[in-house]
Amino acid sequence: MAWAGYHHPMYSYRHAFHAGNHADVLKHITLLATLRHLMRKPTGLLLVDTHAGAGLYRLDSEATRKAAEAQDGILKLRAALASRSEPLPEALKDYLDLLAELNPQGGLRQYPGSPFLMHRLLRHEARDRLKLFEMHPTDVQALAAHVAQLQAGRTVQVTREDGFAGLRSLLPPPPGPSGSRRAMVLIDPSYEIKTDYAKVQEAVEDALRRFATGTYVVWYPIIPRPEAHSLPKRLRTLAQQTGKAWLHAHLAIGRSSEHEGGLSASGMVVINPPHTLAGQLREALAVVGPILARGAGQGWGVEHGG
Repeated sequence: MAWAGYHHPMYSYRHAFHAGNHADVLKHITLLATLRHLMRKPTGLLLVDTHAGAGLYRLDSEATRKAAEAQDGILKLRAALASRSEPLPEALKDYLDLLAELNPQGGLRQYPGSPFLMHRLLRHEARDRLKLFEMHPTDVQALAAHVAQLQAGRTVQVTREDGFAGLRSLLPPPPGPSGSRRAMVLIDPSYEIKTDYAKVQEAVEDALRRFATGTYVVWYPIIPRPEAHSLPKRLRTLAQQTGKAWLHAHLAIGRSSEHEGGLSASGMVVINPPHTLAGQLREALAVVGPILARGAGQGWGVEHGG
């Protein structure tokens, strides 16, 4: 979740500075809606997060308060919806309900990253499995400690390895008890290194070759960089070339002044998305988009094909 204007050395990226921002809101609503649909089938799923981060973040930590990005993201969203009387869209309600479950004391002190959200949905009876990759030395230690507290046993595996390389070793997934093979992969690197854009494309292309029926969920920052602009188009082309359905969603909160820094927009590309996903995201973003909007360039959209 890095962007133009941030030039940290390798391993310096820390999701803690960005936890709960508008990009997380888009990413996690999309992730949960995708998983809920995939889990309607009783057969087991292999879930993979190629860039897992620390897994769980304190919104009252010094790092999060310093960045204050959650203030323009999940905290702003929850505050605006507190007085809403009409029913929430299904995907948005599911997301907010899960956040509440992970904060039983009330409020929102802890924000779950993708690993914790995916773990929350794992089904013991279906023998779902979750594989988490992370390279940052501090974050992988925190992730391993957080996962250990879940007492998930071999259901969840944390590996300090490059997620792009690790993904290749997991596809195609082993057959489940019924003999079927199913997988959902989340790919969301920091994009601090310009080559990450090409690596994402290569990873998806290789994954489709190895396991064409998997569901591949990609997050990317919308920034003034050619690679960022072309990535969703390249992924859509890959889907079309392999005869697979695709979905592209984006959320831009805009800028209240031309001097405002930080990321203001991001997008999600899903290959082999659930047929229900486009409608669910449109309903959710119709509520989320106006609430999080803060200035010029605001907007959202969902398109799909195949």
